[in-house]
Amino acid sequence: MAVVTAIAGAAIAVGGAVAGSISAGKEAKRAGRRAASARARMDYIEDNRQEVINPYDQMSSVADMATDLQNTLSNPFANLSVATGAAEMQAEQADIALANTLDTLLATGAGAGGATALAQAALQSKKGVSASIESQEATNEKMKAQGEQDAQKARYAEAVRMQNTEMQDEIRLQGAQAQGRAYEFESQEQRDENELARLAGQQQQASAQRSSAKAGQAAAWGGLASAGGSIMGAGLAGM
Repeated sequence: MAVVTAIAGAAIAVGGAVAGSISAGKEAKRAGRRAASARARMDYIEDNRQEVINPYDQMSSVADMATDLQNTLSNPFANLSVATGAAEMQAEQADIALANTLDTLLATGAGAGGATALAQAALQSKKGVSASIESQEATNEKMKAQGEQDAQKARYAEAVRMQNTEMQDEIRLQGAQAQGRAYEFESQEQRDENELARLAGQQQQASAQRSSAKAGQAAAWGGLASAGGSIMGAGLAGM
């Protein structure tokens, strides 16, 4: 009876060992597949990593936006005219005054000395008038030239300001685009690194589970061998 009991116990142990071995083998295979899947996904990500970029390689020169503004300037004082109208009027008036004076003297029978004095007086009077007109004309010309010069300076300064504004805005825009490309690249790199780290953890965990299952399977086979030995021992004892 004792032999039968021993054999029955050993048989149960054998059954448990077989079941444990089968279960551990299945778990080892599942864990192996999980590890292989994680490794395959990691290989795919690493093989398809984005190319390293230079985010500033699309920036272009803005030199073509710069224009030569020298042609917008001129010298408004270059063509100042000399006021000759007053001098011409002075000469005409002097001639008329002399003619009238001579006519008067001839008509009245006055002497040559009186005629000369009158002519000189008329000439001096006309000289004063013409000098005043000529001075006013020259002043007006200078004021017009000065006003044009000031206007040119203002227009030139505004043209320079607008040109600089456009160039600086283009540089700012290109810089912002380059920074955006750099941010996009770095974000994708960080995402890939995070995914690789996650998959590496999964692979390590699955590999550890596979090893543990393999060890359990080996232990089950060891138990099976032990139980088989027990059965044989019990059988021999019964004999």
